[in-house]
Amino acid sequence: MEALSPASLAAADAARKIREGLLTSEELVAACLERIRATERSVQAWTFLDEAHALAQARAADERKRSGEPIGALHGVPVGIKDIIDTADMPTENGTVLHKGRAPREDAAVVKALRAAGAVILGKTVTTECAYFAPGKTRNPHNPEHTPGGSSSGSAAAVAAGMVPLALGSQTNGSTIRPAAFCGVYGFKPTHGLIPRSGILELSRTLDHVGFFSRNVEDLALLAEVLVGWDEGDPDTRPRARIPFQTISSEEPPIEPMLAFVKTPHWEKVDAGTREAFAELTGALGERVEEVELFASAADAWSWHKTIMEAEMAANFEREWQQGRGKLSEQLRSLIERGRETRAVDYQRALRRIRPMVEGFDELFMERYDAILTPAAPGTAPKGLSATGDPSFCTLWTLCGMPALSLPLLQGSDGLPLGVQLVGRRGFDARLLRTARWLVEATR
Repeated sequence: MEALSPASLAAADAARKIREGLLTSEELVAACLERIRATERSVQAWTFLDEAHALAQARAADERKRSGEPIGALHGVPVGIKDIIDTADMPTENGTVLHKGRAPREDAAVVKALRAAGAVILGKTVTTECAYFAPGKTRNPHNPEHTPGGSSSGSAAAVAAGMVPLALGSQTNGSTIRPAAFCGVYGFKPTHGLIPRSGILELSRTLDHVGFFSRNVEDLALLAEVLVGWDEGDPDTRPRARIPFQTISSEEPPIEPMLAFVKTPHWEKVDAGTREAFAELTGALGERVEEVELFASAADAWSWHKTIMEAEMAANFEREWQQGRGKLSEQLRSLIERGRETRAVDYQRALRRIRPMVEGFDELFMERYDAILTPAAPGTAPKGLSATGDPSFCTLWTLCGMPALSLPLLQGSDGLPLGVQLVGRRGFDARLLRTARWLVEATR
């Protein structure tokens, strides 16, 4: 029987083998590069990849281990980085011709944290234009005629195609959860402000989150433990004690979790196959899930999110608008135009709606439920590459800054992955990962 390639290892397993001397970083990175050479032509997940530089990092990691120096939790493990996240040794072009050749002077805070943990920065993954709707070149690894989702399209596809065990993305609406669902991998968007965004293209301070992709819940917990922290460049982060994500997520829940099945006001968008799949899932969970109606005030959350995102993106892309609007996509130009026309009173009103909604969800969690169960998208990845799919099942949770996961538990009638979204109470990310692990095992 042919031995499995090291490229098939999950991150925690690979890190463990490297620590125990059963695998070198160079062997792991070389296997990932071999996998990329075999699949990149059809998937097109990478916008920058220097094989020699990746292998040099791996050899340096191996030398450090041989020297007896302390090593980090991700020592020697390769990670893909979305091309809106600054890397001092690689270009960061934000998916736009306006930033072609951009070479940051220093790493983003999350990249510094990865390097401190010993990770190898493998390369830069494709993003949609400025992390908005205009697609990049990436295709869905399960069917290249279908979208991989966006805006973190390259990161999700790279993990799904077995090119790399971990990848970073971002989410301002549905840019982590949706591509994770479409590509059939695990995706995690932690609580707003938990992971610093310093050195990452800013779309909306209110809505921007760091997100990431992996092959299992254990790896999400490992990566969260490495990335969570305070950074003076991100005013929404704060100093905090270390959160033991791995320990908490691996524990058995003290009692079986209770899930609230929330359809949201956008349930009419859900296709027949997804409705049937969720009916089967909730039926299988039995008394551990109850259908819950959203409170009435949440119905307008999608318009509030739109107001905030358009106003803040218009302000943040002022330079691109003034100097290069003719080279922007029609989608991004239209958004900026709408944002420039947003009234200050409407923007402030939308901002003030967030806290009462978060408090309403806090009550829901405190009274009865461990997590909210809902689709990650209206269906499987749509056919065609001109759009990245509908993010409406992610919007509410992003607006509220609540932690959310996409779990690859279901399959559509077309054979493509169908993501299950779990949403947790704001600030209770480790418990959400624990509930997610329980759900994965309960449905296995």
